[in-house]
Amino acid sequence: MKLTILGGGGFRVPLVYGALLQDHAEGRVTHVVLHDLDPARLSAVTRVLAEQAAGVPDAPEVTATTDLDEALRGADFVFSAIRVGGLEGRAHDERVALAEGVLGQETVGAGGIAYGLRTVPVAVDIARRVARLAPDAWVINFTNPAGLVTEAMSRHLGNHVIGICDSPVGLGRRIARVLGANPKQAWIDYVGLNHLGWVRGLRVAGRDELPRLLADPDLLGSFEEGKLFGVDWLRSLGAIPNEYLHYYYFNREAVRAYQQAEKTRGAFLHDQQARFYAEMRNPDAPAWKVWDQTRAEREATYMAENRETAGAGERDEDDLSGGYEKVALALMRAIARDERTTLILNVRNQRTLSVLDTDAVIEVPCLVDANGAHPVTVDPLPDHATGLVCAVKAVEREVLAAADSGSRATAVKAFALHPLVDSVNVARRLVEGYSEVHPGLAYLR
Repeated sequence: MKLTILGGGGFRVPLVYGALLQDHAEGRVTHVVLHDLDPARLSAVTRVLAEQAAGVPDAPEVTATTDLDEALRGADFVFSAIRVGGLEGRAHDERVALAEGVLGQETVGAGGIAYGLRTVPVAVDIARRVARLAPDAWVINFTNPAGLVTEAMSRHLGNHVIGICDSPVGLGRRIARVLGANPKQAWIDYVGLNHLGWVRGLRVAGRDELPRLLADPDLLGSFEEGKLFGVDWLRSLGAIPNEYLHYYYFNREAVRAYQQAEKTRGAFLHDQQARFYAEMRNPDAPAWKVWDQTRAEREATYMAENRETAGAGERDEDDLSGGYEKVALALMRAIARDERTTLILNVRNQRTLSVLDTDAVIEVPCLVDANGAHPVTVDPLPDHATGLVCAVKAVEREVLAAADSGSRATAVKAFALHPLVDSVNVARRLVEGYSEVHPGLAYLR
């Protein structure tokens, strides 16, 4: 089975390959094709994978190419993890927004809109190529903003594109762990959009254990989200929000923390990864060791500003191992082998949330089999969550419309309608600022 990884020179590709190395079942991935526009990055990651595979019998073959059509042709699965504009682009997204006093995070608020505007046209081109060159392939999208990009691609690939994110999985795992339950045996009642969802229940043997957690302030304050949001706010909500909702519920504090930080997250990652890829130019450098040390630093500093604002302290050791690669592998296994499973995924709404239309991509538990991912019926969201989901989905639709039409006015509308952008004039200045630093937005007129 052939897996093509777009963004194959990306830093987190070894996580995916590491998961593949642990899969020895029949019908597994036997050939991995890495595609990237940067040959030097491809070379660096290929070296890391070679060291990973040393001594592993029947490790998947790895090839690399800068030719997109060659990479896609004949693929069974396509894993899309591209970053249009690179980490330098992410750093620009953050700085332009912070200069206007609004959030520049890569998936939330102004930064997420800017990232989406330059990513959607590229993602749509990829979707069209997949439809032509590998019409039976399944596309697993991790490119951010994951929900928005998945919806853009679904207009050309239908249900054959599925978005993944490790945040809901990690959240469910933490809740189960603190309740003393096995995460693999728990049903997580999670619903929303990507980076905008809530756990409303966690069932073990048919019993909802979340009320027990909410009733115990010591338990509730003992894990990442309890520390991040505070016990009183979680009890007021009656649910556990995705960590990215910290940017909404504590927006002023988050913006201030990012403005005062020595470096933005994008700038930090840009410098960190530049050191990694530079070191990989040394043929004697121990590729795997250098990569793993860089990865550990990356994970430990994740959302550091938010945790500092909340007084949440350092991340727990158990939360430093990532997880999106495990979701991707579980999804591929379920489809390729008809190994039925349940995963929280980004898929078309169909009739799951009545407040959104059938084509809107949402993030919910899905039953997965050989025919793809099928969203599970969920209870309606409470009013406060419904309002936020509908507002952000409306913004995503404006981003898609702007990317399709090239309308600058529609791009301004997308920024202005976002709950974390507080002025139409700010929205206009954001479009001007982003257009100046991003060649990829030259299509806006």
